[in-house]
Amino acid sequence: MKKKYRVLAINPGSTSTKIALYEEKKCLFEEVIRHSKEELEAFADVYAQYDYRCELVKQALGRHEFSLSDIDALVGRGGALKPIPGGTYRVNDVMVEDLRYRVQTQHASNLGGLMARGLADQCLLPAFIVDPVCVDELEPIARISGWPEMPRRSLFHALNLKATARRAAKDMGKDFIDVTLVLGHLGGGISFAVQQNGRMIDIVNPMDGGAFSPERTGNLPLSPLVELCYSGRYTMPEMIRKMIGKGGLSAHLGTDDAREVERRIDAGDELALMIFQAMAYQIAKEIAAMTTVVNGRFDAIVLTGGLAYSKRLIDMITERVNFLGKIMIYPGEDELLALSEGALRVLHGEEEAKVYE
Repeated sequence: MKKKYRVLAINPGSTSTKIALYEEKKCLFEEVIRHSKEELEAFADVYAQYDYRCELVKQALGRHEFSLSDIDALVGRGGALKPIPGGTYRVNDVMVEDLRYRVQTQHASNLGGLMARGLADQCLLPAFIVDPVCVDELEPIARISGWPEMPRRSLFHALNLKATARRAAKDMGKDFIDVTLVLGHLGGGISFAVQQNGRMIDIVNPMDGGAFSPERTGNLPLSPLVELCYSGRYTMPEMIRKMIGKGGLSAHLGTDDAREVERRIDAGDELALMIFQAMAYQIAKEIAAMTTVVNGRFDAIVLTGGLAYSKRLIDMITERVNFLGKIMIYPGEDELLALSEGALRVLHGEEEAKVYE
């Protein structure tokens, strides 16, 4: 009889730690551990939160009458490591070192692999990460920008897009590596990818451009941007915060909550409608542009993420791109399940854990 594995998935965020315990694909419990601003301000940086967050995870297990000894493996959200191909990676010493000292950007998600490894070591269990944001499977031509010193970087919502691609392939009755998809993650940040032969051969990095989103500016006019950077009005951290965190809907409308924007639209706010339409317009342009990567030959356009729950937004987008081909919608971003599924594929021998080196 096939063994049923229990996997604890850990997804650290800036103000929360999301965890879920799965027995195969059955969720035994899921919990969002909230961290107040006051609690986090007591720590010098993200890495100083490690022991604090690990202890809260163990306490949450206890509340649900489980312990680490009841688990077969742990899997954490992958951080901003060196560029690596997609897949499930065992957390090794080299990865731990890089997560602590050599990440591309500081973010709470860098704690995912560290927490999985640290907790797993207490019971001699395997620890994994799955499809981190640094997944890089780009074709060489996709890396070239208009400035040799500034090649394009592969940072995007790889975990959700890879998991959604698998679901879309299954729903089409095809194997993951046999479908060609144009994928869009529509959330606080908006990223796009083209999958061919199981690889994301081109992407739109929401840190560097693309459509504007609830929190990010996307592409900006270059000359005014350079002028503003040298104007003396803002420091570099302030400029980065304006572009990543306070841009998009937040900059135009003072809120990054798309539901609030829709409430304003329903109340007759014409500016809110115009900005929402502009976001859909830019998303549609990015989708159409990505179809050229595969010469227009693809199986489906697949949209996922929290904004995909908005019928108004999806209708605005599909009105512009439905002439291109089949459109499939998978609202939300079930990242804990995606993490668990990646670990289970290795535990069941369906794929081999990759080695980070």
